Amino acid sequence: MGTSNKVRVRFPPSPTGFCHVGTARMAIINFLFAKKNNGAVIFRSEDTDKERSTAEFETDIIDSLHWLGLEWDEFYRQSERTDIYRQSLASLIASDKAYVSEEESKKEPGTKARVVRLRNPGTKVTFSDLIRGDITFDTAELGDFVVARSETDPLYHFAVVVDDAQLNITHVIRGDDHISNTPRQILIQEALGFERPLYAHYPLLLGTDKSKLSKRTGDTAIRDYRENGYLADAFLNYIAILGWTPKSQRELISLEEMIDEFDIGDLHKSGAVFDIEKLRWFNRQYLLKIPHQEFAVSALGIMEEAFSKRGLKWNSDIAAKLVDMLWERISVWSDLRQLIDEGELDYFFSDPTYDKGLIPGKKGNAESAAVHLGALQKLIADVPESEFSKTDTIKQTVWAYAEKEGTGAVLWPFRYSLTGKERSPDPFFVASVIGKQSVARRVSTAISALTV
Repeated sequence: MGTSNKVRVRFPPSPTGFCHVGTARMAIINFLFAKKNNGAVIFRSEDTDKERSTAEFETDIIDSLHWLGLEWDEFYRQSERTDIYRQSLASLIASDKAYVSEEESKKEPGTKARVVRLRNPGTKVTFSDLIRGDITFDTAELGDFVVARSETDPLYHFAVVVDDAQLNITHVIRGDDHISNTPRQILIQEALGFERPLYAHYPLLLGTDKSKLSKRTGDTAIRDYRENGYLADAFLNYIAILGWTPKSQRELISLEEMIDEFDIGDLHKSGAVFDIEKLRWFNRQYLLKIPHQEFAVSALGIMEEAFSKRGLKWNSDIAAKLVDMLWERISVWSDLRQLIDEGELDYFFSDPTYDKGLIPGKKGNAESAAVHLGALQKLIADVPESEFSKTDTIKQTVWAYAEKEGTGAVLWPFRYSLTGKERSPDPFFVASVIGKQSVARRVSTAISALTV
C-alpha cells in the first residue's frame, strides 16, 4: 500500500444474528484507527448467507453501533454486489488461474456439483501484521482450494478479497481467529492482481475463566445490555480499553480522547478478559456523572413503570425522596428494576407485614420491644409534622433514649416495625420518607402484634 493512500477500513458484520460484543469491539477498533488517521469507515454487510441473513439482524447491528456513537462514511451489501464477484471470477477462470471442477456434492451425496478451485502455486506467503509482526504460511498444504460453489456463486474468501480491492480498503483490522484466512485471501489477491492491504489481527476477548468469550461469560447481544440499562458511553469506554491501554493510562476516557490517544501498536498481544463486574463498575462511574435532575427523571420513570406492573400504589412524592439513596445503590438501571421486582422498596409505599418473632431482634424479647416502641411512639408524637422530613431531626429525637436503653435493643424493633425487613436503610431515613402518620401507624401495629 502506498503511503499516499487515504486510510480506509471496514466494518464487515454478517447479519446472521444480533450484534454481539465481539462485533462491537471490531467496529470500535476500526473506528478509532480510521478517525485517528483521518480515514474513512466502510460498513459492508456480508449478507451472502441467504439462509441465515435477515434484514432484522442487519438493522439491529446498525442500531447497536449507532447507539455506541459509531458512524461510517459508506454502506454496502454483498448481496447487491454479486455481478462484480461474477466478473472477477470469470476473469480468473479465463486466465486459467482458477478452474471448474465437477465433484460430489456435499449437500446432496450421490450427485455431482460444479465448484471453482484456485490454482494454488504452493508458495510461502509472508505478511507483516501491524500487531503481531511477520507471519509466514506455507500455502502448499492448502491445495487447490474452492473459491466458489459455481461460476456464479463465490464463497466468503473470494467475495471479501474482491470487496476489499474494489472499495480500496487499506487496512484489514480483525480478530486473530481470521489469521488462518489470510493466506487464502492473499493467494486470491495475487491471482487477481490486486494490491495487498495491511493487516492487523488483535486477540479475541476471553471470559473470566480465560476461555473464549461466550454467551455464558458475557458475549450476548448489545441490545440486551442496552435493555438492561447500561449507558452507551460506559459500554463503549469499557469495550474500547479491553486489550488496549491509552497512553494516558486512564480507564475513564471519552470517545474524542480515545481517538486522540489511539495507536494500533498499543493493542495488547494477549487476550483481554471481559468481566461483567468491571463493566458494571464503569457504568456506575458514568451514572454518577449524570446531572441530578436527569438521573431523577429516569429513575422515577423506571420506578413508576415497575411498581405499576406489580399492581402497587404509586406515590411520586415518596419516590422523589428515594432518588439520592438509589443513586448510591445501583450500578445499572436494571438494578433498580430488580430492587422493585424483589419487593425491596415496597415498605416505602405500603405498610409491611411482620414476623412477630423478628420484631424484638436477636437479643430482645417481646415485652422489652413493646416498651421501647411505646417510648419511641411518644417521642415521635412531639415532632412537628413540618420537621418530620428531616432525618437528623428524627434521629436527635430518639437517640438519647436509644443510647440509654441500648441502641440495638431500641433501633432494631423500630426499623423492623417500619420496614418488615431484616435488612433496610436506617430507620431515621425510612421514617423521614414515609411520614409521621405512617410511622405512628406502623409502630402501633408492631406493638399490637407484640402484646397479643
